[in-house]
Amino acid sequence: MCDQQDLSVEGQQLSSPAERHRLVHRDQSTRPALNRLLSSDYSEAEVLPDSFPSAPAEPLPEFLLEPEDAFIVKNRPVQLRCRASPATQIYFKCNGEWVNQNDHVTRESLDQITGLVLREVDISVSRTQVEELFGLEDYWCQCVAWSSAGTTKSNRAYVRIAYLRKNFEQEPLGREVRLEQEVLLQCRPPEGMPVAEVDWLKNEDTIDPSQDSNFLITIDHDLIIKQARLSDTANYTCVARNVVAKRRSSTATLIVYVSGGWSSWTEWSECNARCGRGWQRRTRSCTNPAPLNGGAFCEGPPFQRVTCTTLCPVDGGWTEWAKWSACGTECTHWRSRECQAPPPRNGGKHCSGSMMESKNCTEGLCVRNKKISIEHASHPLAPGMGVAVYAGLVGALLLCVILVLCVGVLAYRRRCRHLNGEITDSSSALTAAFHPGNYKPPRQDNPHPLHPSAPPDLTATAGAFRSPLFSLQQGVNDSPHKIPMTTSPLLDPLPSLKIKVYNASTLSSLELPADMCLGDGEILSLKSVGTMGRERDYHSHTLSREPGLSTSATLGNLGGRLTIPNTGVSLLVPPGTIPQGKFYEMYLIINKWDKTTLPSEGSQTVLSPVVSCGPSGMLLNRPVVLTLPHCAQLDTPTPDWTLTLKTQTHQGAWEEVLTVGEETLSSPCYLQLEEECCHVLMEQLGTYGLVGQSCPPQPACKRLQLALFAPRAPCLSLDYSLRIYCIHDTPHALKEVLDLERSLGGVLLEDPKPLLFKDSYHNLRLSIHDIPHTHWRSKLLAKYQEIPFYHIWSGSQRPLHCTFSLERGSLAVSQLTCKICVRQVEGEGQIFQLHTDIQETLPPHSPLPSGGTCLPSSQVGPYAFRLPDSIRQKICASLDAPSARGCDWRLLARSLGFDRYLNYFATKPSPTGVLLDLWEACHQADADLVSLATALEEMGKSEVLVVMTTDGDC
Repeated sequence: MCDQQDLSVEGQQLSSPAERHRLVHRDQSTRPALNRLLSSDYSEAEVLPDSFPSAPAEPLPEFLLEPEDAFIVKNRPVQLRCRASPATQIYFKCNGEWVNQNDHVTRESLDQITGLVLREVDISVSRTQVEELFGLEDYWCQCVAWSSAGTTKSNRAYVRIAYLRKNFEQEPLGREVRLEQEVLLQCRPPEGMPVAEVDWLKNEDTIDPSQDSNFLITIDHDLIIKQARLSDTANYTCVARNVVAKRRSSTATLIVYVSGGWSSWTEWSECNARCGRGWQRRTRSCTNPAPLNGGAFCEGPPFQRVTCTTLCPVDGGWTEWAKWSACGTECTHWRSRECQAPPPRNGGKHCSGSMMESKNCTEGLCVRNKKISIEHASHPLAPGMGVAVYAGLVGALLLCVILVLCVGVLAYRRRCRHLNGEITDSSSALTAAFHPGNYKPPRQDNPHPLHPSAPPDLTATAGAFRSPLFSLQQGVNDSPHKIPMTTSPLLDPLPSLKIKVYNASTLSSLELPADMCLGDGEILSLKSVGTMGRERDYHSHTLSREPGLSTSATLGNLGGRLTIPNTGVSLLVPPGTIPQGKFYEMYLIINKWDKTTLPSEGSQTVLSPVVSCGPSGMLLNRPVVLTLPHCAQLDTPTPDWTLTLKTQTHQGAWEEVLTVGEETLSSPCYLQLEEECCHVLMEQLGTYGLVGQSCPPQPACKRLQLALFAPRAPCLSLDYSLRIYCIHDTPHALKEVLDLERSLGGVLLEDPKPLLFKDSYHNLRLSIHDIPHTHWRSKLLAKYQEIPFYHIWSGSQRPLHCTFSLERGSLAVSQLTCKICVRQVEGEGQIFQLHTDIQETLPPHSPLPSGGTCLPSSQVGPYAFRLPDSIRQKICASLDAPSARGCDWRLLARSLGFDRYLNYFATKPSPTGVLLDLWEACHQADADLVSLATALEEMGKSEVLVVMTTDGDC
């Protein structure tokens, strides 16, 4: 009966867990009484054994699996599970309340090892249940398991709603750090449940501190770079993620820069003054190390200059002769002098001449045996030899007078013939029918016309003489006494004259009568006759030239002008520069930057194109004027620049010609500086360039141009690029970029913008803004691009540009609107406001450079000059002679602004003529005579004004 009662108790339906718990305890309390009652019943029915085996005590439930914390992702419910053994019942209690039995999923099994009952229960918790909980405590659940020994409770499992906010509490910021500096990049991930895990990306690659010990990620998710390396220059991104989502921070660009360091000082140069006070100089370069990634340039000057004094050499001088000595036994007396007035010092020359002098003291009445000279050599002397010596000297003098008269007559005859060519050929050799009595090779300092390696276009050789002949060729510095004389009659007329005309491929001669006079134009006609009937080539050599960067012309005594259009480069050859009768093929070439070494060194910067003019080594009777554009900013009240003109030697090295403001009488050139160009007066052709460097304490500025280019429409690709060039503000630099973009298929979107670039060691920064992100996307990861300072300041890399690569959403997108900012860090800047249709074909846009009036590439003769030759000669005649009132060429120089160093003009045969040549070069684009007439009027030269009004255009 008792067993049936127990089964009924266990099998009845319990209304609630509390009731089930009460019944279990009641069962445990009534079990001993039931056992006694059962014993009495059995004792009455039959005889029972003395004892029964006892069943083992059942242990408390033990949880083999407890519920774990869970997160509800979006609207998906979570499952909580627990497992216990032995367990007769397991129920969940959530937030202090029992979960309905119908919400439990129960599985029961028997442990094969222990034989105990194994019970497992699952419940499901939804997002709604969690959200309905009010209070500060999170939603929690725990399991309660029963067995015959009692109950056991599990740990609480919390159920929370998972989320991850979008915005980071703190994002990493880009920085510029020096090499080996410690770097801290901070990151605070967005608020989330569960707390987000953080990873760091370097250029989209995950950073693993175990692989690179230079990186350290702190517990606060900050990234520490222990020692910044050049390889650590990259884009860094902080990534946060949990079970809900993944978030990326904005990219932080880390730039590791290297600040420049000075190299060792060079040795001190020699004192630049050979006599007296001068300068010594030594230099150093910012290459130890060189600045990198925008690092600061070296502080301090790149050169040092100290004064030096060189002792001037003193040549020795003779003292006065001492008194004659007493008459000696040899009928002579002596006197002496010393080289002590002054004595030679510091390498000066010793006195020349005899230190002692002797003579007969009896006026020839006494015969001496020997005469002592300074060398103490003995010479016999006959009694009547003195008269013979004097007679010989008189005869020699008369012969010299006759020779001089003969040479003068010959020169006069030659002048009457108006032979405007040299009576010689390139080798000074005569025709094979005549043999010179004294052959003289050509002078090395008299270069052949046109080119050293080719024969001149026009020469003349002496014709057939009837008797032994001598060479008539003379160098510029040869004196008449160097002409060897012959016994032939000098006054006989020349029977014929042979003119040799050279061509690049053929050699022809033309016999002319000896009395025929030729002018320049007739010689040119001769050249045409000599090559008649065949194809002629007037260029005796091939110039290494680029299209649009060179020009050439054959010039003679009338002069001319060479101009490279739209570059600002020109060469003025004044009349009379080339000797009469000579013709040279002169050329003017702008050297490309990739084919020449640049003249800058140290902290110097190239300010002008490197220009070659030639042929080099040709003889010039007066200076030519080379015009070069430059990009130095010169409108400041104090001088910011130290400007130097340099020339290139035949070995390729660069040498200083002059420094502006430090000219001396030995300076071979004069440089007239204007706001956008400079004019160089020089007498030696070659390769020249203008360089400069800042003059402390003020930093100098270069004038730059910013030119924006885009692909030519229509654009058939999704990709689209914008290119911004940073170039010198010179016509040549803009022309070079326009030609380059024309070959690449690019078009100029708007006129170039000016920018002043300061010598402050700061980079040029370019960035693009306000892109319509609905239709366009920038491919640039960094926020901006930079061009290093040294690349721009040195001028060694041309042309410099940055490209912004864009991508449009579809081919239907044609409108592009954006803003491009270009500025020097801590300096000036410019903004391009771009609004364009990439499918619309724009008209060609090629602006002329500043002051870029297109002049003919070459002008020959009087047409090349604004001032007629007659007016020029009268102005020179009026102003060349010094005036007591100062109304001469010096006042003209001051009126025209050419008075920076007047000593240069004072050394010329016609200072006024050189000033007028410089005026022609400075006013080649707008050369009217008003400015010159105004200067003459202020000087009071009314007679010259009358001539200009009559003969000129003024």
